[in-house]
Amino acid sequence: MSFESFIDSASASTSQPAPAHPGPSSSPSFRGFDDDVLGGQAFDQREPGPGQRWSTWPSASPTERGPLPHPAWLVTSAAAFDTELGVVKTGKEADVHLIERAVPDREGCLLAAKRYRGTDTSDFHRSGQYEEGRRLRRSRDVRAVEKKSTYGRSVSAGHWAGSEFAALCAAYEAGIPVPYPVQVSGTEVLLEFIGDGREAAPRLAQTRLRGAELADPFEQVRALLIAFARAGLAHGDLSAYNLLLHRGRVVVIDLPQIVDLAANPAGADFLHRDVLNVCTWFQRRGVEVEAEEVFADVIAQLW
Repeated sequence: MSFESFIDSASASTSQPAPAHPGPSSSPSFRGFDDDVLGGQAFDQREPGPGQRWSTWPSASPTERGPLPHPAWLVTSAAAFDTELGVVKTGKEADVHLIERAVPDREGCLLAAKRYRGTDTSDFHRSGQYEEGRRLRRSRDVRAVEKKSTYGRSVSAGHWAGSEFAALCAAYEAGIPVPYPVQVSGTEVLLEFIGDGREAAPRLAQTRLRGAELADPFEQVRALLIAFARAGLAHGDLSAYNLLLHRGRVVVIDLPQIVDLAANPAGADFLHRDVLNVCTWFQRRGVEVEAEEVFADVIAQLW
């Protein structure tokens, strides 16, 4: 499947609100809770409390879940709750929340929930250049987005959520260091949380590293630029603000505008801008680097 087709399928799956979790009484997969049978007689009957919901994993279709194999740390039990732990970051188009997914009384996993807002509450609109080579599948959706109706705003938010999820899946499978994409549900993308405890990893721009301290991070960034190009992609908006540094490892985030270099006529320009942006930042921090030489190495991966 091409990246464009992947984008289309992911966007289509998020154009409608995610179905509610059916709960333990109606979900056949709730047998996953069999470890909680007490003395072989009864299931745990606890319900989600304030700030909690049933895990949305069981209601997600296979195309709305991350690449196989799913990591061992990921909680997939239908008996799990999603517990809101606070806001990690607010942005122009989406907010990132921290949630814990866990079966009661068991160790769970921390996830970042990126929730896109409709255009009525968002003050940022992505350039149409990013959309070259993409399309909404249904004509009704296209008309609704153009008219900026309530339905159109929800379609637009779901489109960007689906686009980011598809981009993360493609990048993850290409070996690019991104957070593992757990699932997409409507306008929400669930990701691996990158950080220690409940503290998110700093963005590269937030660190105080300079000169020789940045030599290894720069080589990692060069490698991920090459990996993007080998996959036929450009990040499209790469900078030190969407690169995390976690325990010495650089992780790239914020991918909804990812560019298909073959389908987008401006693809090479986006790739060049990505290279120039990050190289300029490293230069200002005392790293000797020639942006055009890096770009030549990166663009050579396309042939």
